[in-house]
Amino acid sequence: MTFNEKYKDNALLLKTFNFALNIIDYTCELQEQKKFVIANQLLKSGTSIGANSKESQNAESKADFIHKLKIAIKEADETEYWLFLCDTHKSFPSCRQLLNDLSEILKILNKIISTSKRN
Repeated sequence: MTFNEKYKDNALLLKTFNFALNIIDYTCELQEQKKFVIANQLLKSGTSIGANSKESQNAESKADFIHKLKIAIKEADETEYWLFLCDTHKSFPSCRQLLNDLSEILKILNKIISTSKRN
């Protein structure tokens, strides 16, 4: 069973997993261009969003669930920063789609957290 099959009903996990795959591809492209420092930073923060979202699924309490998703948001914010740098600097490949995908992930994370706090 693949990740996409196992979590087909979980939009957050699907989006963060596929985002991580795209981040891996993008950072490989950066490494080929010898942009190692940004590639490494982006790889760590960009894949951590999904890892923290996945970890939240086994939270011990509602507070723990929210805490883990807040960590995912922090990682997403860091990723957004690195992507904005890449998007702005003329020598970096385009990452506009990654920024769009990340924006959608942030909306989902914020919505889940706000709903969880209300309930």
